[in-house]
Amino acid sequence: MRLELRAPNEATDRRPEARPELSDPAILPGGQALFLSESVDGLNEGAHFLDALAPEEREKLDSHGRHIAFSTGEAIFTQGDWHEGIFIITSGQVRVFYTAPSGREITLAYWTAGHFVGGPEMTGGGTHIWSGEALSDCEILFLSAAALRKLVVALPSFALCLLQGLAAKGKCYSAMAQMLGTRSVIERLAQFLVNLGQLHGVRDGHAIIINAKVTHDQIAAMVGSTRQWVTMMMKRFQKEGLLTVTPRHIRIERPHKLLSMVSKGGA
Repeated sequence: MRLELRAPNEATDRRPEARPELSDPAILPGGQALFLSESVDGLNEGAHFLDALAPEEREKLDSHGRHIAFSTGEAIFTQGDWHEGIFIITSGQVRVFYTAPSGREITLAYWTAGHFVGGPEMTGGGTHIWSGEALSDCEILFLSAAALRKLVVALPSFALCLLQGLAAKGKCYSAMAQMLGTRSVIERLAQFLVNLGQLHGVRDGHAIIINAKVTHDQIAAMVGSTRQWVTMMMKRFQKEGLLTVTPRHIRIERPHKLLSMVSKGGA
């Protein structure tokens, strides 16, 4: 459920509100994909790229693939490895990330069930330009390059599905490139917190509790910074009354101020 980030209203300030009941914090990314974006709209668009297939077409797709189980933390594919096909997530969560020559990592996206990973060389050739690892125990349908070529010829509807899936991936990485290229790192941090509030927020008066487990390392890898910088900025946000950070939650005390940092170009 998306929460509206709004400024306080004196007409409602006087009415006390019951404290919210919080479920166990979500483990990122939660129930849908997550990547750096100016909006939460369309984050999960790519999860539905196979929805147009008829049941018998989906059975044929499954018969051409290989079902593989990956344990939490296990590499699904590794930057520099040869492309051999694509991996369709049937359950679990996958993080894809780029590792710089210095060893520093940047998280490109978190993907959930229904999405595929392992592009862009879907039909073989070239090497992976980033890595993918199981964020939780995963079930994957692996379609080899040879199987993909056969399916594209035998099932034109599958070829159209692949185009839809690639379009969703293109939008994802375009959104990330736009954020990295046009927004300062403090704006990216503010936007990421706003997005988490939209995705995992629980209203508590005018504040929003981000009911998700997220570490400073995860935030840094997503916004393209360092853990030390994120820690420093989170302390600054707390000092300015924007946030309260506890071992279990991040509480956005002044959502409208955080949103204004995004819309007005940081602080």
